[in-house]
Amino acid sequence: MTGKGSVKLLTEDGRRLDGRALNEMRRLRIEAGVLKNADGSAYVEWGRNKILVAVYGPRETHPRHEALPDRMLLRCRYSMLPFSVKEERKSPTPTRREVEISKVIREALEPAIFLEDYPRTSVDVYIEVIEADGSTRVASITAAAVALADAGIPMMDLVAGVSIGKIEGKLALDINGLEDQYGEGDMPIAMMPRLGEVTLLQADGRFTREEIVQALSMAREAIQRIYEEQRRALKDRYSGVGLEYGSAGEG
Repeated sequence: MTGKGSVKLLTEDGRRLDGRALNEMRRLRIEAGVLKNADGSAYVEWGRNKILVAVYGPRETHPRHEALPDRMLLRCRYSMLPFSVKEERKSPTPTRREVEISKVIREALEPAIFLEDYPRTSVDVYIEVIEADGSTRVASITAAAVALADAGIPMMDLVAGVSIGKIEGKLALDINGLEDQYGEGDMPIAMMPRLGEVTLLQADGRFTREEIVQALSMAREAIQRIYEEQRRALKDRYSGVGLEYGSAGEG
């Protein structure tokens, strides 16, 4: 069984076209505090994905009528640069997909933030996809959480995400652009790793109940590894200064 357009995505020995096993994640590297002019920032390289995030705030909300009397206003803008994809250069004008992903990212991050601590203020999160190769929304969520922590935004936990795909009838961890384009399904999942709470679960394609359970299990295990990379990036940034969250589980 092959994916969309009958493109073969697995080799005869069951490995993916980039050489990975079905449960193998691409190389991940996160760096915190990369922009001096932002209150917080992060850069992620995840496979061929390259994503930069800048955070500004908390600050007085403008325009003022958007201010919320009892909580912080979190605004996220996800944008793919015109040269971020191999295909025809995309317009710099925000697409419907970018607007939708911006909303998804905001909703995935909000449960981790103590929004009530800063009423009538706003925090702006700018996400720039420099190079895209599948699973950019979960990579953006992962990087944005690090940037928010770098900005000193009060959080009960970080948020990390990963995509589970379905290729040739089998679940695959951390799908790339080719697998996203020609596979049979994509399930972005984000969690607060220490608390174990899911903040994002979407599905594009058909998944059985058993596959959803298996996908959540695969994601939970991978997100713990991603969480360690997030914490490493923040620890490196602050030269060993203890973090308020995530201390549990250290050996």
